[in-house]
Amino acid sequence: MSKKVCIFCGARTGNSSEIVEETKKLVKLLANQEYDLVYGGGNGGLMGLIADEFLAHGRQVIGIRPSILLSEENSHGGLTEMISTEDMFERKKNMVEVSDSFIALPGGVGTLDEILDVMTLNKINAIHKPMALFDINGFYTKLTKLLDTFVEFGYLDEEAKSLLIMENDASKLIEELKNYK
Repeated sequence: MSKKVCIFCGARTGNSSEIVEETKKLVKLLANQEYDLVYGGGNGGLMGLIADEFLAHGRQVIGIRPSILLSEENSHGGLTEMISTEDMFERKKNMVEVSDSFIALPGGVGTLDEILDVMTLNKINAIHKPMALFDINGFYTKLTKLLDTFVEFGYLDEEAKSLLIMENDASKLIEELKNYK
């Protein structure tokens, strides 16, 4: 039976060829282990790359996109399914409902919002689904330092911080998702 992984990532590719190559490696490993993709439905940047790679490996790809982005940004035309939502809040709600696990690739403020939303839902026990950061080339190191600051100042406990998986190796990241308790 396939598993649905929601991948949060940028609508831009960024300026690191290593990020692109490591992303392709991760997607190949996920596809070979019967994961299907849930993502933001875009056709550009890392979003388009992951969708194309999952499709090339014969996997199902579900895009979830707010109606405003369906008309204003390039949406991917070749997906298994495209779900239109009223707004970004409904989009995230749908992503959380249909996905078994979450991975964040490099991205911008939208990706950061999605990471923190899933982390918070796990923290308050609204869901029990792993949220992993794929820390390619140290991309998420400063975020984890910020979370350490939250712990240091008493605004986050270590147990809640530990709900967020951080890994820079694709194979190990997938194992962490599988072993999540």
